[in-house]
Amino acid sequence: MLGRRSVTTALAAGMLVSGAAGAKTIDFWIRAYNAGLAEPLVKAYNASHTDQVKLNLVPNDQFVTKLGTAIAGGNPPDVIAIDLIYVPSFAAAGQMENLTAQAKKLPFFNQLSPSHVRLATYQNQVYAVPFSAEGSVLYYNKGLFRQAGLDPNKPPRTWTEVYNAAKKITALGNGVKGFYFSGACAGCNAFTFMPLIWASGGDVLSRDGQSATLNTKAVKDALGFYRRMWTEGLVPSGAQTDNGANFINAFTSGKIGMTGSGAFAISLLKSKFKNIDFGIAYLPGQTSGWSSFAGGDSIGIPKGSKNVKEAWDFIQWTLSPQVQTEILAKNDTIPVRADLAQNKYSKTEPRFVTTSTAMAKGRTPYSVHYNELFNDANGPWLSMFQRAVFKGEIDQAVTEAQSRFTQILSTPAPGAR
Repeated sequence: MLGRRSVTTALAAGMLVSGAAGAKTIDFWIRAYNAGLAEPLVKAYNASHTDQVKLNLVPNDQFVTKLGTAIAGGNPPDVIAIDLIYVPSFAAAGQMENLTAQAKKLPFFNQLSPSHVRLATYQNQVYAVPFSAEGSVLYYNKGLFRQAGLDPNKPPRTWTEVYNAAKKITALGNGVKGFYFSGACAGCNAFTFMPLIWASGGDVLSRDGQSATLNTKAVKDALGFYRRMWTEGLVPSGAQTDNGANFINAFTSGKIGMTGSGAFAISLLKSKFKNIDFGIAYLPGQTSGWSSFAGGDSIGIPKGSKNVKEAWDFIQWTLSPQVQTEILAKNDTIPVRADLAQNKYSKTEPRFVTTSTAMAKGRTPYSVHYNELFNDANGPWLSMFQRAVFKGEIDQAVTEAQSRFTQILSTPAPGAR
């Protein structure tokens, strides 16, 4: 492994080592969404190693299908970075290499993102390690807070405070609204709405992921909280049909007081919307506390990889301090190691420290049926959300979702061994 100076020197010199005798080519698949992260990382690796990584950017919505097809066809990539929520199902299907021994030898294993490691673990064996990290937080427009007579240095810490702030900001008129969410986006509301439930003592699944736990006061109260803001016009009407296309775009208009989002929005707002003075806070509980959805990608080796050893060497390198700090943190990405969350770059942008803390202490539902339960546009999670928030049928929506969750969870995992 080269030090930072070596990596920098190699990059500056355009050092090319591909084609060296005995060099292996490591086929690396990742979602196109992560191109901005993966491209400089692979460039740095190839400039400093004999083995070379071939980056394959797969369209986001095709990744899981393409990977499953490649594995079934006996021609998988050597290494993949995949949304952490899908690791349990691939591990249960026996489609990932067991990395337990290698991973637990890492001296910083206990510093890795807990949610990533939890979802990468199936039957006490580890099948992946963290690659990229996200943590959901509450963004708020400090300029609108000032105009509404609110203290821009005191973001809301309870649902009542969110509601009161949203009401004052909406009263500014001229199309300004206090709050925003993408009402037709299943994943968006898993990322930003689910933490409100967790922070209030509720949950959506049992700890082992085997049972639905929707039929609780915490879930109904959270839905009622959004319902109240919707019916009182504190949320733009377009939110009802937003499938995620305006997940952050609404906030960038400068006319939204608060919205939930992830760390990725920090660099976007700083670089392209410099006129918006924004702050970041934790997603609050009903009366106290906070929570976050710990998201991102995990990196692992599919069964059938032709270069397992070389793939693991690459994976280890991605977790090194040089990569976590000089490539990820330097380019406005949260490190996946807690011991590197505070670094020389985060000191210049404390909002990244907030998102790192949110990620480190955040949660992620564990289920081999995650896609059917939470991501499917016709699935029970989004159906419950829409029926409760937009129609006001909270009890009926929760009862129906509890039943559909239970039915899905009673079926075997796709491809389970």
